Amino acid sequence: MKDDSGMEARVAAAYQATEGSALTVDRDFYQRIAADSARTLLCRFVIPIRSGAAWVVPAGQVFRIIAVEGPQVGDLNLWNLHNPRERFWASRTRQLQRAHVSVHDRLWSTLPYLRPMATITADSLEDYGTDHEGGRVHDLLGTRCDPYVNRLLTGEDFDFHCHSNLVRAVLPYGLDERDVHDVLNVFQCTGLNADDQYFMKRCPAKTGDYLEFFAEVDLLCALSTCPGGDLSIPLWGPDATDPLPVCRPLGVEVYQPAPALLATWEPPASPAYRGRHGLRPPDVDWSARQREMKPPQG
Repeated sequence: MKDDSGMEARVAAAYQATEGSALTVDRDFYQRIAADSARTLLCRFVIPIRSGAAWVVPAGQVFRIIAVEGPQVGDLNLWNLHNPRERFWASRTRQLQRAHVSVHDRLWSTLPYLRPMATITADSLEDYGTDHEGGRVHDLLGTRCDPYVNRLLTGEDFDFHCHSNLVRAVLPYGLDERDVHDVLNVFQCTGLNADDQYFMKRCPAKTGDYLEFFAEVDLLCALSTCPGGDLSIPLWGPDATDPLPVCRPLGVEVYQPAPALLATWEPPASPAYRGRHGLRPPDVDWSARQREMKPPQG
């Protein structure tokens, strides 16, 4: 939409909050978390190509996803460690935050919990912005690749899609395929073309690039190193070839911030909705009902 001058008009976001709501982020707090030089590295591991891994991050800790050998897309799922029915809700996050997330954006959980599960504290690609084709990074427009769509489009089976990688990763935690959900596509560059169709571009991440999160609740995380690699090779269509040469591993690091930084922080609460969903008990005159129910006299 353009205004009278021919410039693109800025349309207000649909979801706007009152002052002091959960959408109001304490930027100073998260900037201190990101700049914390006294944080302690708790663990570090590398997820090989075309595979997945799951790990636990207690509330108040930080985890970082790293492009350890160059451009590579990763598909991220989150669950409440103690209640997997509370999990990352990509579509609501897209509405409350934006379609491509970065520093100070939050990843929100499903109903009836609806609270921040993690907040992005640092992003080495924060300044990528919008490229000349309309691409942006850290995508919420799309979701994970899966073997069912692959069969639909190609007529062939392939077991190492992001959906499959995530399924295998969470099985040791008592979860299964039904628990895997829409993802945050970390390092993935996407947008909508002139026909309003979803497109994917070559991942712009370089060796050492990272996306970092603060865990707002106790988390079970799972990440797939996308079998499409850096997405520079078409996965479907007449030009599709095996993208194995452009697949790379991803690294994960988990940190404990300096305790003083967490002195005033508290895990977020769910909205205090009463949960009746418009259901009301019938208006009954119980005194009259009791009189009607008395047995006849004599």
